[in-house]
Amino acid sequence: MALRIATLNVNGVRVRAPLLERLVASRPIDILCLQETKCANAEFPANLFRRLGFPHLVVHGQRMHHGVAIASRTPIEEVGREDWQANGEARHLAVRLPSGVVLHNVYVPAGGDVPDPMLNPKFGQKLDFLARMTDWSARQTEPAILVGDLNIAPLPEDVWDHEALLEVVSHTPVEVDALETLRASHGWVDLARRFVPAPQRLYTWWSYRARDWAASDRGRRLDHVWCSPALAATALGVETLREARGWERPSDHVPVIATFDL
Repeated sequence: MALRIATLNVNGVRVRAPLLERLVASRPIDILCLQETKCANAEFPANLFRRLGFPHLVVHGQRMHHGVAIASRTPIEEVGREDWQANGEARHLAVRLPSGVVLHNVYVPAGGDVPDPMLNPKFGQKLDFLARMTDWSARQTEPAILVGDLNIAPLPEDVWDHEALLEVVSHTPVEVDALETLRASHGWVDLARRFVPAPQRLYTWWSYRARDWAASDRGRRLDHVWCSPALAATALGVETLREARGWERPSDHVPVIATFDL
């Protein structure tokens, strides 16, 4: 039976009801993985998700620019919360699906604006986060799916202008190398690029600063769906819902929906 998992940096879950309502009305989604929920657990709009048909919720909330959540139509069991930044920020949730597969929802720090850890501590924290996550990843033995806002666009075709963005946080060589080291540590399969291989361009984020995001199309692929090698054959497809960037009250990210036969 097909299982559809959507990942979305929602950029504030309490203001995205129109977006979430339209998303689940337009696509038969079974599990929603959200990042940057920007609210404490007690403030999470659980009633909205129940109304949309997602009664099973696991929430790791936090105000400001953090927080992750998983909403499911079927029962899920929480199995972990990692603190790879070692500062208490809510950036990871893991649940076990009815099939037994573990689903990881991750929100990697953005890293600030200056790609120099000496001048910008946030960039150093991002690299430390990725290094600790890589150590964790190398120890994983269970087949798993990993989704989320990894805040790095790894390929030249994952950004609107490779040369122009080489010194821009999210596409610098040091970040790209760190993400590839993380991916290789478990042999994670980048499913979006399996179904939409380079050199086709593929973006999941467009800045709010653009007057016309569609016309300028200055995007980056920051949101990812990975799986363990043992699960690669179960992946049926990945859809990047570009049109959602133009919906009412959009996030600057769009949903990425992966379909599996588990």
